[in-house]
Amino acid sequence: MPALKYKRVVLKLSGEALGGNGFGINPDVVGTIATEISAVMKLGVQMAIVVGGGNFWRGASGSAKGMDRTTADHMGMLATVINALALQDALEGRGVPTRVQTAIEMRQIAEPYIRRRAVRHLEKERIVIFATGTGNPYFSTDTAAALRALEIEAEVILMAKRGVDGVYDSDPRVHPNAKRYETITYLDVLSQGLGVMDSTATSLCMDNGIPIIVFDFDEPGNIEKAICGEKIGTYVGGEQRD
Repeated sequence: MPALKYKRVVLKLSGEALGGNGFGINPDVVGTIATEISAVMKLGVQMAIVVGGGNFWRGASGSAKGMDRTTADHMGMLATVINALALQDALEGRGVPTRVQTAIEMRQIAEPYIRRRAVRHLEKERIVIFATGTGNPYFSTDTAAALRALEIEAEVILMAKRGVDGVYDSDPRVHPNAKRYETITYLDVLSQGLGVMDSTATSLCMDNGIPIIVFDFDEPGNIEKAICGEKIGTYVGGEQRD
């Protein structure tokens, strides 16, 4: 069994990752994700997951079309709950104990977010899925991932991307000669406007020294490789990757 480099991690999944073709939920895709996560859990890692809701709704897009931004963001938060429940069902079906916690209370279907309770679930080898972002409008699920990672004292944030194997100096789908970084600092991400996560989330990670690993989620086994410290994707931090 491979040795773990990171004992407690936050995995950030976009909503699009659950939809397969970008909209809605594809049960087969969710099942594949759950199977890979369940395999990683056998290594003894403590994992929390933050899910986005972009496969259903994006608050910023609704606001751009004239909708009140706060209302649009609340709709996006509800979309993350749908994704969290779908992922929970797939994980539990594979024998992985899972709890969904929401920053906006909806006790009939999920626990309210309580930091100490979340940490206790992790210690009992349960996956905790954080839904509804931070519970506040104008903050993305990237920021929620950074905030929750700090609150539960996670050692790293794993940014799972579909079809992108790291951070590039330009869009590799548009520029074939784009350079992929193996290691990059938070300041370089901010100054170059690279699309790792939004600037608020990146600044929060920088101020508190939590590293980010950006990797291709479509490649089987990459979650395990990242957790075990193999050099995959791009490492974002204040220093070089070990």
